[in-house]
Amino acid sequence: MEDMRPQVVAHRGASFENAEHTLWAYLEAIREGADALECDVRLTADGHLVCVHDRDLRRTASIRGRVSTMELADLDQLEFASWKNPWAGFDDEAADRDPDLDKVLTLHRLMETVAAADRRVELAIETKHPTRYGGLVERRLVEALAEFGWTGEESPVRVMSFSYVALQRMQRLAPRLRAVMLIDKARHWPVLKPMVEDGWMLGPGIDALTRHPRFAEKMTLSGREIHVWTVNTPEQLELCRSLGVQAVITDRPRAVLGWLDGVPTA
Repeated sequence: MEDMRPQVVAHRGASFENAEHTLWAYLEAIREGADALECDVRLTADGHLVCVHDRDLRRTASIRGRVSTMELADLDQLEFASWKNPWAGFDDEAADRDPDLDKVLTLHRLMETVAAADRRVELAIETKHPTRYGGLVERRLVEALAEFGWTGEESPVRVMSFSYVALQRMQRLAPRLRAVMLIDKARHWPVLKPMVEDGWMLGPGIDALTRHPRFAEKMTLSGREIHVWTVNTPEQLELCRSLGVQAVITDRPRAVLGWLDGVPTA
């Protein structure tokens, strides 16, 4: 397999050292040189798309409650960063930073950030399912992308999902937009293979590729672009390069870029 340089995609931003899905984490990823950013989106009770992975807010905002039952104004009162480094407030040497960068991040603001970058930065958006809103998530996503003129073949955006039905909806709503069928388990591939639409990319997890060499071989023989999550070690990156994958999604964009360039990275 040809040894190629994959696109480096920052998983929820530069989330190894920074709180995931905060604007700070995404700005750091851009500064570190990430080729693309990855985010998860959920719909608030009043119809806004926000970048939050979990259905509830206990892990990242330390409160009970679900994203889908709260309005954006309520979410905007919460802080989404201290869970990552709860002792940061006691560090007298740490530089002050804008607390606005640690609030809930709307997809619209993240897209504004991508559009304002001084180079092309792509955006991989995962729609989370199941959700109480079903297909409304995809409809709102297409509306948001249309505001930026990002529904065509030249769009910097691709949409990912573990839900085949969700990607089908996206294909109907924005047929020229790139789509990635995420695959959690190797055993799911025989079921998915006859269903995946022409032109869709495949998004297997690194654990499945590592544990199941035959599955990895089948991925490379599929003739499709392969985008692998979540690649955080030199060994995982080397496996991806040996398979010729087109994109690696990582919590550590700076480290992966360093490994690709042969630069030792702490």
